[in-house]
Amino acid sequence: MKLLTDKIEREGIVLGNNVLKVDSFINHQMDPQLMNEIGLEFARRFKDAGVTRILTIESSGIAPAIMAGLAMNVPVIFARKRKSLTLTSDLYTSTVYSFTKQESNEITVSKKYLLKEDRVLIIDDFLANGQAAIGLADLVEQAGAEVSGIGILIEKSFQPGADEILKKGYRLESLARIASLQDGKVKFAADREVQSIYSGGY
Repeated sequence: MKLLTDKIEREGIVLGNNVLKVDSFINHQMDPQLMNEIGLEFARRFKDAGVTRILTIESSGIAPAIMAGLAMNVPVIFARKRKSLTLTSDLYTSTVYSFTKQESNEITVSKKYLLKEDRVLIIDDFLANGQAAIGLADLVEQAGAEVSGIGILIEKSFQPGADEILKKGYRLESLARIASLQDGKVKFAADREVQSIYSGGY
């Protein structure tokens, strides 16, 4: 998605070989116009997937998920990382390890918002090791629902998350794919759909 890759090139800050800081437009301060376009792009890519509900994780996935939900006219739910006084029983739970924070989080979703008949689109801001997306998919499968696909804003293709997701058979759509952050520069990978033309799919 050119609008997103252009924004990353202009405003993204590379911190070491593994970390891209995008807090000026995605996960601290947010660019509403960009989020709107991201929502429309996810709606376009998943228009034939029969999505009935969108699932994300707090907090950086909420804005793009809301905009996609608006464009697709479906409800959006987010998995909580923290205990809630009002959400104490009838929960689906999964454990997600954060390599950035070096800690495990138990994520939860109320059973009344994730139904067996749902076809769920999972959306998140970053894909690195794949733990968050796989944890969210686990919640969907606990409900007996179907994962229609996984939508990611920024995929770090040099880390194992994308391969893990594809290996599990999930459909993955990433709006920006980063091949490398070496030497303080963002190098983008080719679009996965373009690659599949030459490889006969995946």
